[in-house]
Amino acid sequence: MISSLLELLPQLPPFLPLLIGSLAAIFLRGHLRSVIMLLAPVWGALQLAAIDPGVYWTFQLLGLELEPVRVDKLSLMFGYLFHLAAFIAVVYALHLKDTMQHVAGLSYAASAVGAVFAGDLITLFIFWEMLALTSVFLIWARRTDRAYGAGMRYIVMKVLSGVLLLTGAVIFITQTGSVRFEEIGLEHDGILKLGSWLIFIAFGIKCAFPFFHNWLTDAYPESTPTGAIFLASFTTKVAVYSLARGFPGTELLVWIGVTMACFPIFYAVIENDLRRVLAYSMINQVGFMVVGVGIGTSLALNGAVAHAFNDVIFKGLLMMSMGAVLHMTGRINGSELGGLYKSMPKTTILCIVGAASISAFPLFSGFVSKSMIMSAAVAEGYDYVWLALLFAAAGVFHHAGIKIPYFAFFAHDSGIRTTEPPKNMLAAMAIAATLCIIIGTFPAQTVYALLPWEVDYQPYDITHVLTQLQLLFFSALAFAWLNLRNMYPPELPSTNLDTDWFYRKLAPGFVVPIYYSVMQMMNKLERLANIVIRRLIRMSYDDDKNQPKGYFAKLWPIETMVLWVAFLLAGILILYYV
Repeated sequence: MISSLLELLPQLPPFLPLLIGSLAAIFLRGHLRSVIMLLAPVWGALQLAAIDPGVYWTFQLLGLELEPVRVDKLSLMFGYLFHLAAFIAVVYALHLKDTMQHVAGLSYAASAVGAVFAGDLITLFIFWEMLALTSVFLIWARRTDRAYGAGMRYIVMKVLSGVLLLTGAVIFITQTGSVRFEEIGLEHDGILKLGSWLIFIAFGIKCAFPFFHNWLTDAYPESTPTGAIFLASFTTKVAVYSLARGFPGTELLVWIGVTMACFPIFYAVIENDLRRVLAYSMINQVGFMVVGVGIGTSLALNGAVAHAFNDVIFKGLLMMSMGAVLHMTGRINGSELGGLYKSMPKTTILCIVGAASISAFPLFSGFVSKSMIMSAAVAEGYDYVWLALLFAAAGVFHHAGIKIPYFAFFAHDSGIRTTEPPKNMLAAMAIAATLCIIIGTFPAQTVYALLPWEVDYQPYDITHVLTQLQLLFFSALAFAWLNLRNMYPPELPSTNLDTDWFYRKLAPGFVVPIYYSVMQMMNKLERLANIVIRRLIRMSYDDDKNQPKGYFAKLWPIETMVLWVAFLLAGILILYYV
């Protein structure tokens, strides 16, 4: 019946149903808006189920053949994922009456879908910029000074990524004569190419590579409770898709990914803002995916995209649980929370499911994808990488698997008494939690069935299960021992800086004095210009006779007056700006 209905509907570009839903949200109100917003991702997903692999809607532009829609297994997997994420996020946001968040959220999802189906670099750039422009409103929608500042820094980094992508694409197209978005690599015939590197860095910025990651840890915690769910689902996953499409098997990614998986642990453990903890955790999880892309085998690539699929769900679940806490209590710092299991028992249980999933407990979704990447590392001889990932897996259990639910819902009793969040928020969390368990229990029938590359992998063998259980057991033991000995970093009101110290502390130290010096010089030049103008006026006009005098009398007629004023204005501008 559904297939017959789809045959009656026109075949649209995959991103269009979500975009139509966002446009409808501008004009509709109440229950009708909610229904249309829920139907948009369902419609889009059903369209994907009916579309055949291939290239669609090609056309010529300036001599280049553009492929706005290219459908294959890799793009389909991310397409299904983004429609699922959009549906869950919409359910979570149904209680809102904020048109900005509804429109921005669905537009953002549409941009992500358009990016993963882009068959050429020009189309990719268009949706790349749409991702930035639509997502920043989810930060600004919180309407605080901190959110505004974080959004401005966020959009600067995203525009920088877009400029690098466009510049790299132009150079790459000029060098190769091809506009198709396929495997790019950092070398061509053994020669490093500037265009490829610029594209690589553009992808890296959105992937939150080390030193380019602060836009994520800065902006995501300042977004609205519902906006954070959309933000956690799309940008970094589009970047992972782009790396898997353009740079599979690039060994540099292995070492970048290992660094991403390890360094956020230290900051997440000492961080007080629990949504900022999850932002660091997101970098950690993306690091696993980047390692998989860098290894480049079928098993590793399948592990990378499977982990991206699972991360959207379990990280979204954790973000939703913390968003529910923020929504109901107005607080998100671990030092101010605790004891909420008494008044929010359902949210507590759902949060624990997300914590078990991100920690890769057997029978939960994180286990069936993270183990693929680690197995691929061992199979390809990356023993030190495997050890580093093992450390990172233990670390994520500490800061996301234990710290998030412990300090939010248990630990000391903060005395806060509230209620469960609205039913739609609980429903969205329940959907995500159910998926975490189903995918973890039946991976072959769920996420493995969507994998782009053929591979025979069984996560539930005795070695994988025992290794992971030992890791989790000793990590939990370490947390308990450190906590009992009062050696675990306490939750304290504080602001922790990492590489953002350069633009938050170091840069203002010399930029601000330079700015004031330049402004003082400009003021002096402006005063000098005023003195010169007044003297020119005194030289050119005889106050006693009330008329122009000397040579200037010849320049005073009305027909030359305009030129004279223009000359004076030009002089003032030159003195002011030069």
